Amino acid sequence: MGLNRQYLVKLAGLLLTSLAAWYLGCFVSALVPKEAIPASIANLQDIGKKPVLRAPVPKRQKCDHWSPCSPGNYAYRILSGGGKGKLAKICFEDELLVSEEKGNVGRGINIAIVNYKTGKVTSAKFFDMWEGDHSGEMVAFIKNAPEGSLLLMVTHDDGSTRLKNDAKKLVEGLGSKEIRNMKFRSSWAFIAAKGFKLPDNIQKEKINHSDKNNRYGGWPAEIQIEGCIPRNLI
Repeated sequence: MGLNRQYLVKLAGLLLTSLAAWYLGCFVSALVPKEAIPASIANLQDIGKKPVLRAPVPKRQKCDHWSPCSPGNYAYRILSGGGKGKLAKICFEDELLVSEEKGNVGRGINIAIVNYKTGKVTSAKFFDMWEGDHSGEMVAFIKNAPEGSLLLMVTHDDGSTRLKNDAKKLVEGLGSKEIRNMKFRSSWAFIAAKGFKLPDNIQKEKINHSDKNNRYGGWPAEIQIEGCIPRNLI
């Protein structure tokens, strides 16, 4: 009889404990917002995950430079044509002066003239050196550029076949060291100043001769020059 009484007491205690636990659980669940429970589970799941580090998207620079020019400098980028499909481009201060989009690029030598003081283009034109006689027109175009101008030049396709000696001499006088080395379909890019001097440490000129074994099968491969020009040279 004593054993039965002890069993009943234990059973009653177990029931009371279970009832108290159930009541406490209901009370706590009523206090915790429902939307917090999935979030807590998600947080527990994320504890074991490794953090994913994402590099910030690089900021685009003027004329697609890799690094920005310092304040007080002009940014320029001159890109020659490549193959049949890639046409030449001249960019200055993030403005395309010569490009397929503007419809003012062509076979031969492309030239843009920029007012150094304002940084604005004053004229842009291309001179076909494969057909017609445009070498003299190019000479006149360069000579008519005002003092205090920047001249940005670049080839697309062939820029040498009908380029005459007086034109070469004029460009040479602007500082070119490669104009007389141009061959059929050489890629050439050049920047010069008229009436003042550009710094020695900027990229001014580049040339590359077409190669039958290149990826364009003898058509010119693209080249480029780019840099930053101080605004206080004159």
